[in-house]
Amino acid sequence: MVDMSTSLSGVGFPNPVMTASGCAAAGRELGQFFDVSVLGAVVTKSIMVSPRAGRPTPRMAETPSGMLNSIGLQGPGIDAFLDQDLPWLVAAGARAVVSIAGGSVADYVALAQRLPAAAGVSMLEVNISCPNVESRGEVFACDPVAAGAVLAAVRDAADPEVPVFAKLSPDVTDIVAVARACVAAGADGLTLINTLLGMAIDPVTMRPVLAGQTGGLSGPAIRPVAVRAVWQVHRALPGVPLIGVGGIRTGWDALELVLAGASAVQVGTAIFGDPSAPVRVLDELTAAMAERGFAKFTDAVGFAHRSPR
Repeated sequence: MVDMSTSLSGVGFPNPVMTASGCAAAGRELGQFFDVSVLGAVVTKSIMVSPRAGRPTPRMAETPSGMLNSIGLQGPGIDAFLDQDLPWLVAAGARAVVSIAGGSVADYVALAQRLPAAAGVSMLEVNISCPNVESRGEVFACDPVAAGAVLAAVRDAADPEVPVFAKLSPDVTDIVAVARACVAAGADGLTLINTLLGMAIDPVTMRPVLAGQTGGLSGPAIRPVAVRAVWQVHRALPGVPLIGVGGIRTGWDALELVLAGASAVQVGTAIFGDPSAPVRVLDELTAAMAERGFAKFTDAVGFAHRSPR
């Protein structure tokens, strides 16, 4: 038996496997395939202040070992989420990690203020891979100063009992610099990584496949990038809890991110082809831990950084 429990900034989870934001809405769709309370947590699709239609179609495309998406943060907004989705998660016994997104610091603050622990929120994941409408559309996550401003404002506005994690983009020169800025601003932890910006062109039409031209690349193709990012940030900030995400299909994939320094992992794109992937990954990760002699999941976190005996 392996103790698979983990803790993120003082909040305990029965196991480290979560869904990834944007790949299972608010979890209701997965409820028909397995008991969502079995997972460590359900991470919601990024919630915004107002309803949003998203980008025009086509907005998804397969790529070698991956997928491009240009959904545009489609969603019903915070009011509908609080009325319908969050109560469903609570009733299902799931631990809810709510992803929030906005076009300004004020948007993030407004969302954080409405998501207290009393409503059933276990954590906030701040999706800062959004254009800052107040600064020529520059992405918050690509500028340490802008990223820090969002996290400082959210940490100040959020319920003190709710940990605030920043989800970082790999599309930067130095992800450690952005990570340091977020932690210095008050982030309790970090999620690594968001999608990489990519593009595909149809050889038949000789035009971009996506209506929005570019989109976020996810799936197995990006896992080595996620492992690198988790490794670098854990080495630079060993006391900061990290959630690893990017291309996890199997328990072995999850273990790689854990050994690099992740205290929890998220399964995303794999869900589209296998809705039960998160529980399968949990079973496989548990077996992999046992095979390697780990009595506790936490003993494996960052193990690859330790010097060989």
